[in-house]
Amino acid sequence: MTKIKICGLRRMEDVVWANALLPDYVGFVFAPSKRQVTPEAARAMIEKLDPKIITVGVFVNAGAEELLKTKETCGLDILQLHGEETPEFCAGLSTPVWKGFRVRSELTFAIANGYEVQGYLLDGYDASAHGGTGKTFDWRKAGDFKFNAPLIAAGGIDENNVREVIEILSPMAVDVSSAVETDGYKDPDKVARLIGKVRNG
Repeated sequence: MTKIKICGLRRMEDVVWANALLPDYVGFVFAPSKRQVTPEAARAMIEKLDPKIITVGVFVNAGAEELLKTKETCGLDILQLHGEETPEFCAGLSTPVWKGFRVRSELTFAIANGYEVQGYLLDGYDASAHGGTGKTFDWRKAGDFKFNAPLIAAGGIDENNVREVIEILSPMAVDVSSAVETDGYKDPDKVARLIGKVRNG
């Protein structure tokens, strides 16, 4: 079954709904963003989080020392990298990595296959953003491509199209953020509906 990642937790209230709804993954954004949190704030939330939920830290062009220090400080399980990190840089971290790619064309898929990481996160392209674009890409082209690592589908996914994404891509996980928010904060009702669509079909 496709797993679910809800990205951009930033309040203790988010921990309450996460523990009740149990998404498979939750994401904490450490890169500049309206959802950015400090390592200390993330650690406080993670300490209260159900241990069954896998934690992901989202970064853009951070150095190896910063990445590994934040991972240790917070107790993160996975590093999700959205910058210009090279294949060699990712491999040298010696920790689980998901590499994010903004899909412009099928060439993006070939570039992704040059990375030996635990997952390729495919996002819509926006020249002004490294991730969390809220824009979709051509899922069918990706669905026809043979990738070397599991896919995490992101970009414009919501409760109305998530089943279509799953049917076309068969991703390991779907990654959702803005579509489950109201007034800029996570909305438990929207999260619950999205999880229901994924798990109950």
